Amino acid sequence: MYNEPIFLKPVFQERIWGGQRLNTEYNYPIPFEKTGEAWVISAHPHGPSVITNGPLEGETLADAWNEHGELFKKQAGNEEAYPLLVKILDANADLSVQVHPNDEFAREVEGQPYGKTECWYVLSAEADAEIVLGHQAESREDLEAMMDNGEWDDLLQRVKVKAGDFIYVPSGTIHAIGKGIVILETQQSSDITYRVYDYNRTDANGNKRELHKERAKQVTTVPHQPASGAEGVEVIGDLTGKRLVKEQYFTVHHWELNGTVVKKLDHDYLQVSVIDGSATISVDDKNFSIKKGDHFILPHGIKEYELSGDAEFVVSHA
Repeated sequence: MYNEPIFLKPVFQERIWGGQRLNTEYNYPIPFEKTGEAWVISAHPHGPSVITNGPLEGETLADAWNEHGELFKKQAGNEEAYPLLVKILDANADLSVQVHPNDEFAREVEGQPYGKTECWYVLSAEADAEIVLGHQAESREDLEAMMDNGEWDDLLQRVKVKAGDFIYVPSGTIHAIGKGIVILETQQSSDITYRVYDYNRTDANGNKRELHKERAKQVTTVPHQPASGAEGVEVIGDLTGKRLVKEQYFTVHHWELNGTVVKKLDHDYLQVSVIDGSATISVDDKNFSIKKGDHFILPHGIKEYELSGDAEFVVSHA
């Protein structure tokens, strides 16, 4: 059906901590004053991306997954949901401190197909920007007591970050993106979040957002287990590729292109986000211009493709 990339239109989400950088940095037509997220490759029911080219133009990625599984080498009768979700987040203020469940908890307690393991590629960050990553509690009893007593400064671990940093966040990890950071997030296709602490903020109506401390206590890994990626570098033609993580749910790479490269599609399908610069992608005799802020899927059936230009990419596959 497709011997070309499947281009996708982002879905925007309003967030209390959002801002305007998805417009100023990526030229997206954001609909909200506080636009926090662009779901750029999504088949999730809370915001499925719309296909903008080819035979399925106007349909959602969820439609393509469910009705045209051959594009993803999906076996007939496989009812699993599309496994991954890619977002760009603009943290104009601190995000809440939160934690996500694993698959087993998500299925048994929430009735959802996936928990949420995620990872972040830092696209930009203000000076001295920091994230919350992990906690200091040595036992579950300590964790619960420190949460109940509001001992956040003692409980939470903070890490400074800069553009180009990569952070892997397995389910069960307490975390938060800090003010002044824009990230590209690759995650399981899940929207289950247990909010632990929200800095006592109120919304426009003066109401505090709901916390989910009891669920958070159940799913948080204790003690905190530091996680790292699985780095590896390869150079193919004018492309330098760096593997950022390879684990149970996804593999993510950073590519830097300065010239031309011909690559084979070595996976069932490949998710591609252009995070800087511009280039041309060619499949068979078709050429497509791509630029910063574009996102697409290379579907199953494409054997080989050529990239030419000066650009950076984050690419991923299940």
